[in-house]
Amino acid sequence: MTNKTIAITGATGQFGAIALDLLKTKNANVIALVRSLEKISGVEARKFDYSKTEGQTEALSGVDTLILVSSNEIGQRLVQHKNAIESAKKAGVKHIIYTSLLGATNDNTVKSLASEHVETEAALKSSGITYTILRNGWYTENYTGSISAALANNAFYGSAKNGKISSALRAELAEAAVNVALGEGHDNQTYELVGSTSWTLADLAAEISKQSGKEIPYVDVPAADYAAALVQAGLDAGFAGLIAEWDVDASNGALFSEDKTLEKLLGRPTAGLDVAVKQAL
Repeated sequence: MTNKTIAITGATGQFGAIALDLLKTKNANVIALVRSLEKISGVEARKFDYSKTEGQTEALSGVDTLILVSSNEIGQRLVQHKNAIESAKKAGVKHIIYTSLLGATNDNTVKSLASEHVETEAALKSSGITYTILRNGWYTENYTGSISAALANNAFYGSAKNGKISSALRAELAEAAVNVALGEGHDNQTYELVGSTSWTLADLAAEISKQSGKEIPYVDVPAADYAAALVQAGLDAGFAGLIAEWDVDASNGALFSEDKTLEKLLGRPTAGLDVAVKQAL
């Protein structure tokens, strides 16, 4: 086991909490960087807010490796990430592992999310700190989270047509980040991380039907109609528009890749769609 001290931002978030638990089970020297200290137990926690540079350098004192989990505030991410990178440099952090976006610099990517990740990657490279960029593919949960709605509506709606999605479970991508943090040989590398198999929304609907015993067809609708339906279901109009746009990106292949790096980092193939649907149900 390495003696280096590993800190993780967003340690109470969905991705960060999984990574933190994995680091704890491996008895790593880990520090949770969080906005609310009271939400963390069992490990050292330090107050860290992406948007506030005050106290960031102190929070990163003594840290060897920083897992910089990208902020969830779309539109604010670049400033927040640059804050963290600059504070890490001042604190003497030796290695930053950053969770980026699949194919971030490709022409065919999730355009609404790519620019902040591309610019963060550039800031990281120019910082002089050793880095590992994890270009995470889509979380399978981004879609299986809609299973309850599909069962209620007797159909799975979307706008991804027959686009293939090479997703992985959030836990698998978090485990890969932990393995990079604890391992060696990842200096200044950029990894495209996707699941071992690819699927379409029709495949997902078929798997839901199989496991639920209820016929759930996939119904493809125009993006504007899908966004309107999401608003009717209670989502914010801006976010509903983004979800529909991401489906269009998927229809154009932005969420598809046959890269096997994630398998290598995990030492096994990723879970199939059947496992993800079972978990969601």
